[in-house]
Amino acid sequence: MTGELAGLAISPVWLGRGIASGYGRPVLLVPGLGVPDASLELLASWVGLRGYRTHRARVGINVGCSEKICGRLETRLESIAFDAGERVAIIGHSRGGVLAKAVAAARPDLVSGIATLGSPTVISRPLVPRSGAIALAAMLHRGHLPNVLSWRCLSGTCGTRFARGLTGSFPARVGYVSIYSRSDQIAPWQHCRHPSARCVEVRSSHLGMAHNAAVYPEIGRALGSFAPRRRGPRLSQAVRQAQAVSRALAPI
Repeated sequence: MTGELAGLAISPVWLGRGIASGYGRPVLLVPGLGVPDASLELLASWVGLRGYRTHRARVGINVGCSEKICGRLETRLESIAFDAGERVAIIGHSRGGVLAKAVAAARPDLVSGIATLGSPTVISRPLVPRSGAIALAAMLHRGHLPNVLSWRCLSGTCGTRFARGLTGSFPARVGYVSIYSRSDQIAPWQHCRHPSARCVEVRSSHLGMAHNAAVYPEIGRALGSFAPRRRGPRLSQAVRQAQAVSRALAPI
């Protein structure tokens, strides 16, 4: 992971060459399991330098009931979308990407697209994890932090809105780019290749995806593909109002 960070620091990728401006469009970044928003601070800075307005998820260290966290993300998205006057793009790392997919499926009116980083969103047969990491595999594969007192939570069989959003169809109006790595030792790459997504393979460790020079350009292209078609920068509401007043006061 340290090598990936060093590689990003000396890469021209950090300068954002060839990445289109975001013109102030909103982006929500959702961290992985057990880590705070600060884990994506470097990525948020890079996205912000490309002209996007970035927002933290504000879900603490992203542990607990997936249903409740998705509800908090939904409320956060409602606030951001209202202030921006448009739908929000989401970048989710690991479990953050799993949650992003569930929220986007439930609320396509709030989400323009999602870019997931090492997020196993494909639900199929149960995993047979190595090294006895049963709970960790279940958490990542289903986006759940299991309640050790509840087998229904560990098995992912509880009938929640989150589960329906994760296992149901993905809305065509929402962009979806899944970035994965075969060298990922935590999230099985086969479970990151969702059929509704444009899947992009990179060489990266699981934790290193948040600061990998091969990942950043793909994030930039993904965010650009989620944008509505515009001929130029989006004018703020204040600017539009000022222009309207100016035209109204102008002599005929």
